[in-house]
Amino acid sequence: MCDKPKEYCGIIGIFNHPEAAEMAYLGLYTLQHRGQEGAGIISSDGKRVYRHVGMGLVNDVFSSPKIIQKLKGNMAIGHNRYSTTGSNDISNVQPLLVNIQDGPLALGHNGNLVNSGSIRQMLQDEGALFQSTTDSELIVHLIARSKKDNIIDKIKDALTQIRGAFSLTIMTKDQLIVARDPNGVRPLALGMLDQSPVVASETCAFDLIGAEYVRDVEPGELLVINKNGIKSQQFAKVTRCSHCIFEYIYFSRPDSRIFGQNVDKTRRKLGRRLAQEYPANADIVISVPDSSNTAALGYSEESGIKFELGLIRNHYVGRTFIQPQQAIRHFNVKVKFNPVAGVLKGKSVVVVEDSIVRGTTLQVLAQIIRKAGAKEVHIRVSSPPIMHPCYYGMDFPTRNELIANRMRVDEIAKHLGVDSLEYLSLEGLNSAVPEKGVGYCAACFSGDYPVKFERSMSKEQLEC
Repeated sequence: MCDKPKEYCGIIGIFNHPEAAEMAYLGLYTLQHRGQEGAGIISSDGKRVYRHVGMGLVNDVFSSPKIIQKLKGNMAIGHNRYSTTGSNDISNVQPLLVNIQDGPLALGHNGNLVNSGSIRQMLQDEGALFQSTTDSELIVHLIARSKKDNIIDKIKDALTQIRGAFSLTIMTKDQLIVARDPNGVRPLALGMLDQSPVVASETCAFDLIGAEYVRDVEPGELLVINKNGIKSQQFAKVTRCSHCIFEYIYFSRPDSRIFGQNVDKTRRKLGRRLAQEYPANADIVISVPDSSNTAALGYSEESGIKFELGLIRNHYVGRTFIQPQQAIRHFNVKVKFNPVAGVLKGKSVVVVEDSIVRGTTLQVLAQIIRKAGAKEVHIRVSSPPIMHPCYYGMDFPTRNELIANRMRVDEIAKHLGVDSLEYLSLEGLNSAVPEKGVGYCAACFSGDYPVKFERSMSKEQLEC
C-alpha cells in the first residue's frame, strides 16, 4: 500500500522501576511507527526472567492487562520489529531470550549487520544451531561462545566482531547493558524517570512515561546499568560518525529528538531549503500526510504560499483489510488517502513529499488530486533522488526498482503525470541537518557507504 521505505525497529529498556513492563509497553506504543510486524517485552525480578512476544501491533500483542502483570520485576526491555527483508515469523520476534553459561540473556536489536554472512558461516562450521533467521541471533551466539571471564567482557568481545548498524539493549537477571555501533547509524537516547534509567530509540518514548532526556548514547559506547548506577565505557574507536540522515527525512517522529536535534526543527529546514531551491507558482501547498507534514509547513513558510489540508489520511487502515470483490481502481491508495475537493478545486497545487522510492503511490495520488479539480500539480521532494539500496536497515528495493535510478527527473514527472517535479539537492540536504561536527550516512543518495558490506550479502541476510 505504501510506497515508502519500511521502518527499522524500535527498542526500549528501563531499570529500577516498580512498573518496568508497563513503562516498556507504553514506550513501545510510541515507537510503533518503527515496526508493526511484531512486538515483545522481557522483564526480570532479579531471580527469574519473564517473556511475552507476538505478531502484530503492540496493542494486539499486549491485549490484556493480565499479560503485562505476568511480566514481573523492576527491569525490562522491549522491541518493535520490522524485518527489512526475510521471514516475518514468530521465531524472529524480539527480544530474543537464551540461557548461556552466565545465566539468562535477553537482547533487542535495532539495525543490520553487514558481515552477517561470514559470521553465520563461521558459526555453522563450528556447529551452531539457529532458532531464527535474524542477524540479531548471531550476536547472542558470539556472546555465548566468547572465552572472556565475565558477561560484560563477553559482550564487548562479541561487539568487536560485528560490523554495521546496531543499537542494542541486552538484559541479564540483574543488569541492563546498552550499546551503539561505532558509526552511530541508529539513534539511541538515555533518559531518567525519577531514579530509573531509561533508553529508547527515540525520545518520544520518554515523553509519554514522563522521563527526562539526558543525552544520546555515544557511538561505540557501552553502558552498564545496575544497582551501582550507570557505568560508561568505550568498546570501539570511532573513526567515522555516520548518523542515518533518513531518520530526519522520514523515519523518526517529528516530536522526537535524535542525534542531538529536534526532528521537527530539521524537517522545517528541509522544507524551507526546498522552497529556496525550487519555488513554484502555485495557490496552495499540501502534504502527503503524515510524514511530509512538517516539511510542507517549512515550504509554505518560506514561499509564502498558504498551507492547506488537501489530503486526509485514514489512520485506521490496518496492515490487512478485506478488499471488495468488485474491483475498485487504485483501491489500496484510495482507502488510505482521500482528497478535500473544496480545497483543491481550481487550484494550482504544490504537493510536498519527503521521498520517492518506486513512485507508485504518488502516481495515483496525482491522479486523485487532479480528479478533485486541481488545475496544476507540482511535486516537491524534501530529499534528493534515491539512487542506491541501503545495507544498514532500510528496506529499499533493489537498484532497478528505484525509479530515480531508471529515469531522469523529467521522465519521472511524466511518469507521475504531474506538471513539474523537483528534488532537494544533496547540498541542500546537508545544509539543513545539524552540524556540530557530526557526520551522516547519505549512501542511498550518494552511493558513499560508510561501512564496508559483504558483496555476497543476500536479501535474507539483510534483516533486522
